[in-house]
Amino acid sequence: MSGRGYVDPNRPSPMAPNDAEIIIYGYVPSIALCALGIALFGLALGAHIYRVLRHRIWSFLPFSLACLMEIVGYIFRTLSSVKDPYMIPYFVVQYFFIVVAPVLISASIYVCLSKLIRWAANVGFETPSGFLLRPKLLLWVFITADVVTSIVQIAGAALIGVAESNKDSPVTANNILLAGLAVQTAAFMLFLYLYTTFVFQLGRDAGNRVQFGVIRPLLLAIGVASLLVLLRTVFRLAETSEGVFGYASAHESLFGSLEFAPIIAAVWILAIWHPGRWLPKTKGSSQGSMAPMETVHV
Repeated sequence: MSGRGYVDPNRPSPMAPNDAEIIIYGYVPSIALCALGIALFGLALGAHIYRVLRHRIWSFLPFSLACLMEIVGYIFRTLSSVKDPYMIPYFVVQYFFIVVAPVLISASIYVCLSKLIRWAANVGFETPSGFLLRPKLLLWVFITADVVTSIVQIAGAALIGVAESNKDSPVTANNILLAGLAVQTAAFMLFLYLYTTFVFQLGRDAGNRVQFGVIRPLLLAIGVASLLVLLRTVFRLAETSEGVFGYASAHESLFGSLEFAPIIAAVWILAIWHPGRWLPKTKGSSQGSMAPMETVHV
């Protein structure tokens, strides 16, 4: 690793069209990690498709799409590893899919809270009031924030690739990427605050302890998965704050433990404790007339 990035001493850049002079990853992606990612996300994709078909709650299809996008992302990391780690399009495409996939997971988590708020009000819980705890508004605010910040991040990553291709400084592009990550992290922390407030309010409602006991596994699963998504987002924020050639971005072990591991764990948690096992299946329930959840135990 030099001040201008990493060059594999045994594999210099072929300088083909769309090749950079350095490996933007900061390393040659591990084929073992790529294969593990494709395999585990492939199995998770099957599990989530099964859950959606079994429980027929189509609003959780984004879980499946997230798994599919992760698979595509790791396929392009594989191409970087096997064919050409200097190829800018491979880097940009894998970045796009691996960055956008957690946004779909977050979107499904927002849907969970929206449905839980409606259900809690329907069965008589004393739910916390608040401007952002209105189900439809919650979805609009947080999904819009994720979409906008993801577009900013992807634009920043693409501009980094262009800057490296043109031998320009990637600092401005990296700052664009950093801004998107900072806003996304702040928005998700706000969501976690609202989710925690909601769960604690349910737990304090003495008149509905049986109902709370039924949904506790789902609440815990959503909470843990959300913390894992936040861990991944904070890592990306810290990585980007160091700059394109910083320590975090140059060590794939950190990518594996703080990007890959949290997301695959979150995906599997929400496949095993899938919201469809608790959330109502009736069409009207998604519009505010929720029936009580099933009594399902893990």
